[in-house]
Amino acid sequence: MTTQSRLCSLESLSISSTALVGNRYGDPSNRALPVILPPSYHREPNRRYPVIYVLASFTGAGYQLLNRSPLTESLDERIARLLATDPSIPEFITVLPDCFTALGGSQYVNSPVLGRYADHLVHEVVPLVDHSLRTLNSANHRAIVGRSSGGIGALWLSMNHPEVFSAVGSHAGDGFFRMTTPPELLKFSRRVRRYGGPEGALKTWLEAGRGPRPSDLFDVMTIFASAAAYSPDPSTPLGFALPVNWHDGSIDDDVFARWLRFDPVEICGDAPYRDALASQKLIFIDAGTRDEYYLDLAARKLVAKLRSLAIPVVHEEFDDGHMNTNYRFDRSLPALARAIG
Repeated sequence: MTTQSRLCSLESLSISSTALVGNRYGDPSNRALPVILPPSYHREPNRRYPVIYVLASFTGAGYQLLNRSPLTESLDERIARLLATDPSIPEFITVLPDCFTALGGSQYVNSPVLGRYADHLVHEVVPLVDHSLRTLNSANHRAIVGRSSGGIGALWLSMNHPEVFSAVGSHAGDGFFRMTTPPELLKFSRRVRRYGGPEGALKTWLEAGRGPRPSDLFDVMTIFASAAAYSPDPSTPLGFALPVNWHDGSIDDDVFARWLRFDPVEICGDAPYRDALASQKLIFIDAGTRDEYYLDLAARKLVAKLRSLAIPVVHEEFDDGHMNTNYRFDRSLPALARAIG
């Protein structure tokens, strides 16, 4: 087999979404949808393939995983290497949705402020992929995986749509909000003071466009984006309710309770979510033991709760932090491919 025959190929579908029309920030409803086709796709025109959907982390979009660098592998190069190294891995199609928003991300849920991103993925992206490519068109042959915000997004979608996805991976996914979020809210409260409050901080971020922006706003935006996803309130100046009083850092219990209904640790034992997770062929969860956002503890808490519910889960830890962890796809993608292949 030649080197060329072992390479993956890239294609880009385009999607015109109705679920994203009318969002508060004017984010586009027309999105590019890159896909990675396995090495045999064009050689074997009668063959159909399982599909893995990969969700980007905060401030990212799927196409960024294809960036070329002399120092690191792009995702298509990584997949080609994995398949060439271990022929027992079933070949699969990889889909890289673009769910970026002006606030940095969507958390992959339906929001009247950001747009209906869960509906976009489930009712628009998946059908388009099945219509356009030679997929194995059933939940048994679909998996979803992501990093950080993409990790909790993958869990959220698998918990709500087991009729669409039958395997899930979460790399350092957000969670265990009761413990991991309060330190971020204290940091948020200090930082927005520099801008005269939340509205000033948000204005500074939005006005930066694609230009340089203060680095201290990144973690501030994770709170804004999460609030737009988990506690939207179009009647407020921001368009969402904050779970913290930024003047003194005290938590608003009513708003925070709304956030908890999106936390896998909180809701995985509830009947519909428990049943959905129990039906998954594979649940893969990992984190770094030095994760700056303490998401290793979130992973441990979720894994312990799932195991207490007799739900099997694969749990791995790595001696690193939250950033630059694409190498962990070497662990999740083969496992997911085998589960759905």
